[in-house]
Amino acid sequence: MPDDVSILVGLLQSVSVIMVLAFVLTRSRLFANILDGRPTARDKAVIIAAFGLFSIYGTLSGIPMLGSFITIRDLGPALAGLLAGPLTGLGAGLIGGAHRFSLGGPTCYGCTLSTIVAGLVGGLVHVRLGGRLPSLGQAVALALGIEGFHMLSGLLLGQPYETALAVVRAATVPMLVSNAVGMAIFVCIVRSEIEARETRRVKEAIEGELRVARDIQMGIVPRIFPAFPNRPEVELYAILDSAKEVGGDFYDYYALDEDRIFLVIGDVSGKGVPASLVMAVTMTLFKAYARPERSPAEVAAKVNDKLAEGNDTGLFVTAFCAVLDLKTGVVRYANAGHNPPLVLRGAGEADFLPRLGGLVLGAMPAYPYRTGSLTLAAGDTLVLYTDGVTEAMDVTLALFGEERLRAACLPERHRAPTVLVDTLLGAVREYAGTAPQSDDITILALRYLGNGQARVALDAVAGSGI
Repeated sequence: MPDDVSILVGLLQSVSVIMVLAFVLTRSRLFANILDGRPTARDKAVIIAAFGLFSIYGTLSGIPMLGSFITIRDLGPALAGLLAGPLTGLGAGLIGGAHRFSLGGPTCYGCTLSTIVAGLVGGLVHVRLGGRLPSLGQAVALALGIEGFHMLSGLLLGQPYETALAVVRAATVPMLVSNAVGMAIFVCIVRSEIEARETRRVKEAIEGELRVARDIQMGIVPRIFPAFPNRPEVELYAILDSAKEVGGDFYDYYALDEDRIFLVIGDVSGKGVPASLVMAVTMTLFKAYARPERSPAEVAAKVNDKLAEGNDTGLFVTAFCAVLDLKTGVVRYANAGHNPPLVLRGAGEADFLPRLGGLVLGAMPAYPYRTGSLTLAAGDTLVLYTDGVTEAMDVTLALFGEERLRAACLPERHRAPTVLVDTLLGAVREYAGTAPQSDDITILALRYLGNGQARVALDAVAGSGI
C-alpha cells in the first residue's frame, strides 16, 4: 500500500494539471464575464462543464486503494461554486459525483455525496461573500472543511466499515493537504487576473482621459495657418509634438495692435498632467499681461511674479517672448532661461541670440528681466524652439545640439516657415532614430517679408516658396 508521501505527491501532480488548465481558462474570453461578476447562463454552463470535467479528472488521476480512490475530485465543484454560485457548483458536483458513483467501491456513497456537497458549499460561500473570492486563509479553511466532511461521510456511509476506515486513514492527510493547496493556488490565480483586469480598465480610462486632455491642450495653442493672413509682412508656422499624451511645451502669437505682434514660446519643467496645467496657466498669464505699452521684460516680470506666488509644486517655466514691429522689422525680446532663438539672415548668416541672463519664470518673485532687440531685414527668419530639439538623443545618448540645429535650418533660410519647421523636425527624428522621444518638441519659425514687398511665389525656385 502506498505511503502518505507518495499519495500526496501523486495528488499534487493532479492539482498542478488542473491549476494549469484553470489558469488558461481564466484568461480566455469565455471567462471575462465570470471575472467581472456578471456571468450569463451560457458562462455558467461552461463553468459547470469545465469544472465537472476537472472533477472527473481528479478521480481518474487519483490513487486507487481497496476498491476506492484517493483523489482531489471535490476541488472542481468547490471552485465552480466559488466562481458562479450554488447552482453552478451543484451542477459541477453532480457531474463529478455521477462519475464517481458509477465506479462503485466501499466509499462510493460517501464520496459521491461529498462531491455534490463540495460544489454546493462553494456556491454558498460565494453568496455569503457577495460574489467576492475568499482570502487565502478562508480558501484553505473551506478546503479543509470540505475534505473533513468527505472523510466523515466516507466513514459513515462506507461498507464494509473496516475497508472504509482503512481508506480514510490513508487518504486523510494527503487529501486535506492537496485540496487545500489547490484551493489556495486557484484563489491566487483568479485574484491576480481580476486585479490585472482592473488595472487594465483603470489604465484604459486614464489613457482615454489623457487623450481628451491632449485634444484640449492642442486646442489651446493656435494651429490655424497662415497665422496673419491679412498681414503680408510676415509668415509664421509652428508645431508642438508632445513626448507624452500631454506635456509642458507651448507657443502662442497674437496681434497687440495694428502694427505689432506678440510671440512667446515656453517649456514647463516636468512632464505629463502637472506640466500641462502649468502650461495652460502660463499661456493665460502671457495673454493677460501682454499690452502694447509694455516691454517684453515687463510682461515676463509680471508672469514670473504671478507664477512665483505659492509655487508649492516647484515647477518652473523657461520662456522667450518678443514683440515684432511689422513696419520696421524690429524685434524686442526677453529671455527667461530659455534656449536662444536662431536668426537666419537672407544673406547666409545664422546666429543665436544672446541669452541676456534671464531667470526661469516662477523661481523667484520681483526678478528684473532685460529687454534685448534686433532688426530683421526682409527675408530674415527667426526660429524659436524648446530644448526637446537640441536635447534630442540618439541611441548612444548623444545630443542633437545647437550646431546640428543651425546646419538643418541654414539651407532652408529662403524657404517658407512651413518647410523650415518640417525640415528641422525631420532632422531631429532622423537623428534620434529608434531612440524614444524623451521630451516635448516645439518649433516656431517666423519669416519677415518687410511690408509685403518682393514677395516670392510659392512655386519659385528661390525665395519663400516650396
